[in-house]
Amino acid sequence: GLRIAMRDLEIRGAGNLLGDEQSGHVAAVGFELYVEMLQEAVALREGAAAQLAEPRVEIPVSAFVPAEYVPLEAAKIDVHRRIAQASDLPAVEALADELQDRFGELPDPVEALLALQRVRVKLRRVGADHVSARGGRVTIATVQLTSAGLAALREGVSRAVYSGREGTVAVPAEGAPIDRLLVAEQALDALDATTTTAAASAE
Repeated sequence: GLRIAMRDLEIRGAGNLLGDEQSGHVAAVGFELYVEMLQEAVALREGAAAQLAEPRVEIPVSAFVPAEYVPLEAAKIDVHRRIAQASDLPAVEALADELQDRFGELPDPVEALLALQRVRVKLRRVGADHVSARGGRVTIATVQLTSAGLAALREGVSRAVYSGREGTVAVPAEGAPIDRLLVAEQALDALDATTTTAAASAE
């Protein structure tokens, strides 16, 4: 259903759907959340709600493809779609290289859009459900660490605080939203390293 809707937008155009003068439901919730809501609605209609496992990124950041960077609406929608479908880090980086080659230096909103997708990929890699930025810290959940994994985490991010009872990893994070995204990426990289450490210890 989502693919049909996106293809329909490509064929018939989106008007100002992704521009500064947004209207309707997209304007109310933002493009990223709107796409997530569409995916959930389609899954619910098919009776597959239990299979929804897309990690949530609750870090408010201005992430979109500006009209001055990609002028055509259909091309902007295609860029959004391809970023959302990038399922691993090499795919995200290859897309970043392609965009830079086709359209020039990546503007900040596009950098943020790619960073959001990298965070989602990394959340899946470590088996976490979501990451949020509140109260001057970034929190990743749900995470279960062994003692070896905790040691590896603290080696990578010295200020990380792990709560085994809540299954969360919290890292202090100040500054702009994009800075918090970078903190989230660093923490997720450290958590990914804990998986390697745990596997090596098991062997």
